[in-house]
Amino acid sequence: MDGRKGTRTGEVMDAIRRRMAGGTLSPGERLPSIRRFATAMGVSPSTVVEAYDRLAAEGVIRSRPGSGFYASGGMPPLALADAEPRLDRAIDPLWVSRQSLDAGDDTLKPGCGWLPADWMPNAAIRRAIRQLARAGDALLADYGGTRGSPALRRLLARQFADEGIDAGPDQILLTGSGTQAIDLICRFLLRPGDTVLVDDPCYFNFQALLRAHRVRIVGVPYRSTGPDTVLFAEALARHRPRLYITNSALHNPTGATPSPQTIHRLLTEAAAHDLTIVEDDIFADFEPEPSPRLAALDGLARVIRIGSFSKTLSASIRCGYIAARPDWVEALVDLQVATAFGGPSPVAADIVLTALGDGSHRKHLEALRRRLARARRETADRLHALGLRPWLMPRGGFYLWCSLPDGFQGGSQGGFPGDAAAELARAALHDKVVLAPGNVFSVSQTASGFLRFNVAQMADPRVYEVLARAIAR
Repeated sequence: MDGRKGTRTGEVMDAIRRRMAGGTLSPGERLPSIRRFATAMGVSPSTVVEAYDRLAAEGVIRSRPGSGFYASGGMPPLALADAEPRLDRAIDPLWVSRQSLDAGDDTLKPGCGWLPADWMPNAAIRRAIRQLARAGDALLADYGGTRGSPALRRLLARQFADEGIDAGPDQILLTGSGTQAIDLICRFLLRPGDTVLVDDPCYFNFQALLRAHRVRIVGVPYRSTGPDTVLFAEALARHRPRLYITNSALHNPTGATPSPQTIHRLLTEAAAHDLTIVEDDIFADFEPEPSPRLAALDGLARVIRIGSFSKTLSASIRCGYIAARPDWVEALVDLQVATAFGGPSPVAADIVLTALGDGSHRKHLEALRRRLARARRETADRLHALGLRPWLMPRGGFYLWCSLPDGFQGGSQGGFPGDAAAELARAALHDKVVLAPGNVFSVSQTASGFLRFNVAQMADPRVYEVLARAIAR
């Protein structure tokens, strides 16, 4: 369709909406005939047909075969208070997600967990979509196989082989997202009342998902070299957990990288206590040089590798994966069929496969790592001027885990009594800036003096102005 016809169609649709809003076209009243309305609007009948069809698809009007089109019943007015993020929502592990995902275009999101849209490889995605448009009807219309795209699984198997992980395509299950991958694993291995270890602090949605599975969550303090191995061993002996869920490479929220010594100790303790480890490798592509991985050293015996492509390709095109023991993958396939009737959308998997195979992808990642390195330095300097200091400078990625200014005292307005970071986040939210206060990441609620910042979302000077005002209150 050319741009002019699209514009004229929109004008016809707007004219109908105005008549309904102004009361000149009442609910149940018949619309003008296509030919009569085309004459009145000075457009072709085909334009009116398209406009009526679109309005019918939206539910604004109804088609009665042989009779014409009729205005639908009145729609309730949009309640803006319901459409906007709730400022009074409790600050819990879902708080940052809800505020970030529901925020309007005028809200800044330095607390969110993704890159800005213009940092993503959108040209490669568009090329993949254009190629998809030439695909056969089956790819566009049919369900996919239970394990997901064989070609994408073969590509992942080759990448795993480069890490030293011997996992064929049949040991890889594609999922609807990284979050769905964890959910399937929890459904498979956990029962209500089981105990799961997580890092403290950890990615807040680990906690939210585990709570949905009604399990007991135990946190292990996280250090600059990974989880405290002494306390990790004590937690295993005391609580006998079924699972341990952690980030590899670049930890969320701290940005730390586990040391080889820590990784070896974790695997030794896991073997001694029959513990299964879920290694979330979602930030792997942000590392300047690869670090040791639990799955590579373990050989997928008691470690399950998960990941997705939402951080480096697109959060809109959802696709994740699980790599695990063959017998576990078989059981997980059945669970995914039962809960989602198959793997991820074949369309999504095809776009991911094509984008990963695009000749520009490697260069995109290299440029992205350089850009993030600059952003980490610049953001750290600007935050330091406000008294906010990074706990450490990460090797890569886009998170800075920062302590609040010395002497900053929070009141009792936040999500937790005396929670300084939560109080600061509430104040910033009134100025349309979403922050990530420390205790949403902490099982023990001992991170009230921290905030997590996304350096890729810190370019707008208003972020620092709002922070300065909130700190000074």
